[in-house]
Amino acid sequence: MDAKKVLIIEDEKSISDIIKFNLIKEGFEVDAAYDGQEGLNKALTISPDLILLDVMLPIMDGFAVCKKVRETSTVPILMLTAKEEEVDKVLGLELGADDYITKPFGMRELIARIKANIRRADLISTAKNEPANVQQFGNLSIDMNRYEVRKDGIALELTLREFELLKYLAEREDKVFSREQLLEEVWGYEYYGDIRTVDVTVRRLREKLEDDSGNPKYIMTKRGIGYYFRRP
Repeated sequence: MDAKKVLIIEDEKSISDIIKFNLIKEGFEVDAAYDGQEGLNKALTISPDLILLDVMLPIMDGFAVCKKVRETSTVPILMLTAKEEEVDKVLGLELGADDYITKPFGMRELIARIKANIRRADLISTAKNEPANVQQFGNLSIDMNRYEVRKDGIALELTLREFELLKYLAEREDKVFSREQLLEEVWGYEYYGDIRTVDVTVRRLREKLEDDSGNPKYIMTKRGIGYYFRRP
């Protein structure tokens, strides 16, 4: 099996070198970039299996890189954010990042996050060969096996995490889940995030699924408890 390729976009070379050293020990192929423009160029040319993306970068910041990558690619993006900058985490998720980890971080946790996100992305690749399992919900069709969602017959571009959350809720329609339950069940692997991660992902899903995201008919809020999926 070919080694999985990780692209590190981090302007602090000492941090990048430490991450690179540890990932190579784990059997990854690693490339690095030290500013946003170089990182974007490599992201679009070398086809990495995961991008480890710092927020604070020269020339082009991590948010701009994430947004540009998401225009053409669904590669998993794991953002590195400053511990005190909670807004960075939310904005990164809004722009399509799959996950984030705050500095300073433990190398074991970082590697676990990288492996988990790549493993999830591999599921999509193998799922393309699975038999279709399409379920219809109003004007929404969800292929539970192939990770495909269509609205009025038009394919929607969902991130892997968005699809996983949608699938989890749709398979358990009308059952209410707390944010903490969804973090554990959908994000998994002892996720260290906060509940706003769920809120942001729900908001992005509603913007893509709903005719009016402010008046949703699929992903519903149970005030004070959490979220559930309703068949319209």
